[in-house]
Amino acid sequence: MMRFRIFALCALIAAQAQAEPMFRPLSVPEHQYTGGWEHFVGGGLAVFDCDDDGRLDLLAAGGASMPSLLRNTSTDLGKISFEASDVDALKIAGTTGAYPLDIDSDGALDLVVMRVGPDVVLQGDGVCGFAPMALSGVTFGDQWSTAFSATWEADNAYPTMAFGHYVDRADPDGPFEACDTNTLVRPAGSNYVATTLAPGFCPLSMLFSDWSRGGDADLRISNDRHYYVRGGAEQMWKMAPSPRLFSEADGWINHELWGMGIAARDVDRNGLADVFLSSMADQRLQEWSGLGAEFKDVPFDRGAAAHRPYTGGDGRPSTGWHIALGDVQNDGFDDVFISKGNVQQMPGSAMDDPNNLLIQTENGQFEEHGQTAGIASFHRARGAALADFNNDGLLDLAVVNRVAPLEIYRNVSAETGNWLSIDVRQSGPNTRATGAWVELLDDLGLQTRELTVGGGHAGGVAGPQHFGLDNTTDATFRVIWPDGTLSDWIEARANQRLRITRTGDDVDVSPY
Repeated sequence: MMRFRIFALCALIAAQAQAEPMFRPLSVPEHQYTGGWEHFVGGGLAVFDCDDDGRLDLLAAGGASMPSLLRNTSTDLGKISFEASDVDALKIAGTTGAYPLDIDSDGALDLVVMRVGPDVVLQGDGVCGFAPMALSGVTFGDQWSTAFSATWEADNAYPTMAFGHYVDRADPDGPFEACDTNTLVRPAGSNYVATTLAPGFCPLSMLFSDWSRGGDADLRISNDRHYYVRGGAEQMWKMAPSPRLFSEADGWINHELWGMGIAARDVDRNGLADVFLSSMADQRLQEWSGLGAEFKDVPFDRGAAAHRPYTGGDGRPSTGWHIALGDVQNDGFDDVFISKGNVQQMPGSAMDDPNNLLIQTENGQFEEHGQTAGIASFHRARGAALADFNNDGLLDLAVVNRVAPLEIYRNVSAETGNWLSIDVRQSGPNTRATGAWVELLDDLGLQTRELTVGGGHAGGVAGPQHFGLDNTTDATFRVIWPDGTLSDWIEARANQRLRITRTGDDVDVSPY
């Protein structure tokens, strides 16, 4: 067990009952994701604190337009506001998305920027400035990147990174049945070694996850059947010295879908991993059976298929993109936001296709609240995020739209439950403790949360872990660090933001 020191844990006044979720649209700087057919996909949103001031900033991919860095100027517990920031290094054409992570472990978050064209890695300076960053041994080719994930393997000082490449732009017989291969980049000392992951089936999302809690992360890839057409499927790669695909012998079930995004979490609080996949036609909630790598589809059993628009009068099938998981009412049960929108003008899919807000009930079923909550936009949504932008303990919402303005909504739900925000750090390599788990005990039982980089649709959140607590006033939690070391159980009052920092054998817990 590790020693820990707790500094001045203070609580705010707690709320007790939950009412209807409600979001209010905000006025924010203008941004649109634009471009031709190579930007029908993408449009990711990176959410991260680029200057470590305790407020989450945004980087929205631009496609044919420039990406936008929006600095968070919100007042704690009050008004949410952002201002555009002009950074020369971010004036990059052809961006499809971005993911924040601390590659060099200097404490400042860096950015992996995906492009139609060579990808770009930018080193953060800790004050929202960025500069090109070379990865020794890695040369980015003229490819079409649409997916990314990262993890830290074993005792490596640098992350293992996976890049998902969509259609092979150089194939004269494309685009159909012309999926590109993917690239795995692993550190070897101070250099990197690139490995091709083949076959590739046109990925739109990928995620490293230790789904079985076995101590090693595997790479799950969600692929777009629109382009591989036949012979392809969803994939999961075992991260052995020579990576291999999981097969039927491992319990892996063959799934084929128009995959757009991945989200993973134990949403039903049963201790087993759940995976939510967005797609055209239906959204796939999958439960791990606990047997090998067997994940079973259960969207209709749980009311989570969200396969057609719930308002607007368009009865054609929906197109799902980004999936964000989070407890928007703080009732102790994770909810689901799904960004929706036609690829462009696909006649078989709905054009009036509102975003979903699926609220989880105590019995594990999901109910649609998008329209009553005020987030039923009919723009062609792409990347998105649920995150607390003004530190009031409620998850707000940001959505990137194709050829339509960026939307940000403040969560103004009334009579919400208690909450706890936990920001996990460690000294040395992997400063954000990617691969760690947070286990939290509240009055309803155990919540588990894995710290990952990847998933979503072309973007993700690098920030504190938000836990809804319902009526719990005193929670207990621990961190299982990436090397498997367990902290002691830590007691904390509800309704506060804590930073957990591991230094050697000590763990410091402090408000932030």
